[in-house]
Amino acid sequence: MDIRQLILIIIGSSLVSNVVLSQFLGLCPFLGVSKKVETAAGMGGAVIFVITLASAVTGVIYNFILEPFHITYLQTIVFILVIAALVQFVEMFLKKFMAGLYQALGVYLPLITTNCAVLGVALNNVKYDYDILTGIVNGFATALGFAIAIIILAGIREKIEDNDIPLPFKGMPIVLITAGLMAIAFCGFSGLL
Repeated sequence: MDIRQLILIIIGSSLVSNVVLSQFLGLCPFLGVSKKVETAAGMGGAVIFVITLASAVTGVIYNFILEPFHITYLQTIVFILVIAALVQFVEMFLKKFMAGLYQALGVYLPLITTNCAVLGVALNNVKYDYDILTGIVNGFATALGFAIAIIILAGIREKIEDNDIPLPFKGMPIVLITAGLMAIAFCGFSGLL
């Protein structure tokens, strides 16, 4: 695969087919952790790390273990176990070295384990028959798209707090409307490819 195709995958996975705003994967942390930009950026960084590393590890496991032994039917179970182990690693790292961010992320950090975006990327890498490098690039770009979306939503939510919003729209309704408008805006990126 040449550099132009990798660039197209980066643009496509991060902007055009944004995992949250186009594929609607990973909505739980997207909506739950997007109250403050700092927390959203921390979650975005953790998701970038986990998805990129999960893409690499699941690619190696799929190509060198599952496929040669003809046990590809186990891919979902194996991928879930790999993702859970990686999230535990990230959680231990943040708890030891970034206690403030660990506290701010709270319950949403373990939710990366069940974040369907992480598993979705691993399964899409297999579905599109990406080699290991292309799968890593796709995983990084998808996670970057998640980080971009969650940081933008957090910035908008911080601005919305100071506005006078009608009572029926306060809280999650206005967040969902905002996310919907962001999804419409991200449709404009489809002309890039």
